[in-house]
Amino acid sequence: MSGLLCGTKRKKQVSDLHEEGKNAINAPLLPSGTEIHPEDALLEENAERIMLDPASRENPKFKDLVKTLTEWINSELEEDRIIVKDLEEDCYDGQVLQKLFEKLSGRKLNVAEVTQSEIGQKQKLQTVLEAVNSVLRPHGWTVEWSVESIHSKHLVSIVYLLVALAMHFQAAIRLPEHVSVQVVVVKKLEGILQTAVVTKELTTTTEMMIGRFERDAFDTLLDHAPDKLNVVKSSLITFVNKHLNKLNLEVTELESQFADGVYLILLMGLLEDYFVPLYNFFLTPESFEQKVHNVAFAFELMQDGGLMKPKARPEDVVNLNLKATLRVLYNLFTNYKNSE
Repeated sequence: MSGLLCGTKRKKQVSDLHEEGKNAINAPLLPSGTEIHPEDALLEENAERIMLDPASRENPKFKDLVKTLTEWINSELEEDRIIVKDLEEDCYDGQVLQKLFEKLSGRKLNVAEVTQSEIGQKQKLQTVLEAVNSVLRPHGWTVEWSVESIHSKHLVSIVYLLVALAMHFQAAIRLPEHVSVQVVVVKKLEGILQTAVVTKELTTTTEMMIGRFERDAFDTLLDHAPDKLNVVKSSLITFVNKHLNKLNLEVTELESQFADGVYLILLMGLLEDYFVPLYNFFLTPESFEQKVHNVAFAFELMQDGGLMKPKARPEDVVNLNLKATLRVLYNLFTNYKNSE
């Protein structure tokens, strides 16, 4: 009996060792904290499942990117009263992506407004992604998303898609630089689960990302005709002082004197002929946040006046970004140059 028990124990040890070796082969480089789910065993031959590495999900730069994209969508879809809180849960069915693409492209898609069934959701996604791809592909974008990946709430695919849309349509946001994540790819080959870890680069440098945008006159001016820059600045200074002088204010340095947002707000009031209540902004802002609040409020006043949303971030103006400030002021100049 004791011999039989010893034999059984040895067989179990051999079996456990074999299973451990098999797992080691089938899960190379698998990040700690990543689990192979039971449903992976049900994958069809050559099918694969992609998971975001938990450590990458908690990466501060990736979280910042997700936050930036979420806030951007909410800003774009504010008029539609759409509020996105979670990209995975709110974007997978195609409804938000449809509204966002329609807003950015000015193109109406022929899809059902509300779809509850999985089939209906995937049909809507198919239509939306076909429209998105038809716009992005001719400009060299690599499609890193699909109906299946978006509908299965694969966050990396959703982020890839949103980054591409934000860059293509020149969103007035600054995407965090050098954001990369690791994804775990589980694939079934000859009945055996194979795993691999792949690094996905979501953003590069700001300069390279902006390079994909259509360059405007200020890019050309600063890069190729810096001698003419003073002429443009002089014209803008003359324009703003024509109005600010009414309050006994004068501008000599565009990038620094508009950086706290106060002059921008007062200028909008003068151009639109109304008084801006002092409780709406910080008259003597001290912190970076207060300055950003002021510039953002000035942008709201511009949009209330019928102007397009500035192609700049409030943070860029506060950070003394000359091109951002010039773009904002030139937009005012174009619309109000004949105002008295």
